Amino acid sequence: MTLDLRSLTPDYAVAPQIDVADLAAIKAAGFVMVIDNRPDGEIYDELQSDSMAAAAQAAGLQFVANPVFPGDFNPDLVARQRAAVAAAGGPVLAYCASGNRSTVVWELMNAGKIPTDEMLAIAARHGYAHEPLRPLIESYARG
Repeated sequence: MTLDLRSLTPDYAVAPQIDVADLAAIKAAGFVMVIDNRPDGEIYDELQSDSMAAAAQAAGLQFVANPVFPGDFNPDLVARQRAAVAAAGGPVLAYCASGNRSTVVWELMNAGKIPTDEMLAIAARHGYAHEPLRPLIESYARG
C-alpha cells in the first residue's frame, strides 16, 4: 500500500486504509492522532482497530476507533469525532476504506463553521464528489 494523505485543513487529513507499516511515516509527518473510521467487519484482522490501536500507540500516536458504516452518519458519531479532534492537541489523520466517509464526517463536524461550498470544493479537490450530501451538511449546520 502507498500512503495517500489528503489534507482537508492543516490539522485534519484523511486517507484510504492505512497499514501498520505506515504509522511511523504518519508520526513523522506531524500527526498526533489517528482516527479509524473503518468498521472491523470490512477488513482483515491485522488491520482491525485493536491491532491498529496497539501499533499506533507503540509509534507514539493517539488512536481512536469511531467506525462509520456506509451511509450511517448520525449526530453521536459526529460528536465522537469532534471530541477526539478537539482532544488531540495537534494534527489528526482519519481513515476508512477510501477516505470518503472520513471526509463526510469532517464536513458534518464543520457544518455551520466552514461554508458548505468551501467544504464541498475541498472534498472535490481530493476526489470526493459530495454535492449530493449538501442537504445533509446543511441540516447539520442548522443544528
